[in-house]
Amino acid sequence: MKNQVTYLSTDRLSIGYVQQQKERSLFENLDLELMAGQLVCFMGPNGIGKSSLIRTLAGLQKPLSGQLQIKHTNKDASRAQQISVVLTDKISSSAMTAYEVIAFGRYPYLDWSIRLSKKDEQIIANAIEMVHIEHLMNQKLYELSDGQLQMVMIARALVQDTPIILLDEPTAHLDLNNRVEVMKLLKRLSRTTSKAILVATHELDLALQLADWIWLTGKNKEILTGMPEELVLDGSFDAIFQFKGFDLKTGKIQHEAHKGIAVTLMGEDYEFRWTKNALERNGFLVSNQHEAISISVIREKDQVQWQLRQSGDEKVFNSLSQLINSI
Repeated sequence: MKNQVTYLSTDRLSIGYVQQQKERSLFENLDLELMAGQLVCFMGPNGIGKSSLIRTLAGLQKPLSGQLQIKHTNKDASRAQQISVVLTDKISSSAMTAYEVIAFGRYPYLDWSIRLSKKDEQIIANAIEMVHIEHLMNQKLYELSDGQLQMVMIARALVQDTPIILLDEPTAHLDLNNRVEVMKLLKRLSRTTSKAILVATHELDLALQLADWIWLTGKNKEILTGMPEELVLDGSFDAIFQFKGFDLKTGKIQHEAHKGIAVTLMGEDYEFRWTKNALERNGFLVSNQHEAISISVIREKDQVQWQLRQSGDEKVFNSLSQLINSI
């Protein structure tokens, strides 16, 4: 993107591991970039090597070949001052408080006395406020929900004050509200702090709505990159995931019109969309033609009603379930 700083780049990077003295490559000849202020979602099928790439970029695993370059905002900075990582590994010291875990993010900056300065304490306070978890500071890790723990780990990464943050499945095992909250938080942080944030995730719906850029695992040990919308429109997502009964271009499950009954639907906004969803889910075909059965969605003030015209009769219903049962 125009005028953006590249914080991390790779040059023909190949990653994998050595098994029984033989190399097993997962990805080959990768030329990738992470830009300042950009949220990148890294996606692909299970077991393809997403965690291995995250660990390689973080310096926790050696590449098989190729180069990894990090733009040093400070020439004396260590790797821990350049990249912070949120992995799926559980913290063994569950008796630590949330504050203690977050404060540990300042460790790469402390001297031999391991004492927090006023500057350190202010950075910690700012991160806690940014993630909105002030109320959790005195709680032990074992007292936190999975969603709360993820927020704590993200705050720790912020406290580490690195230009790059890498996260491996940060929304795994979270409920919908927490998944949305975590992904929206990462989007906001990339924008407000100008950090480069890479998230390995399976949250397809959220990635398509929030990511600035997508890394998508290809079929030939490659990674495809582009805007989310580009990779939808050119068929890349369909080719990689081979969706079964899911239409990515509309974002909907493909329903079978098993009732063999076509209806005309008229209405606006979200009431129209959810009425259409209810009809198709129940086996009706919603047609653009003038059918013998027609339904109008009517909103008057805060009241929604459904008007059904069928066989010369006209009825009005106050609920979708009543409407569906009467067709």
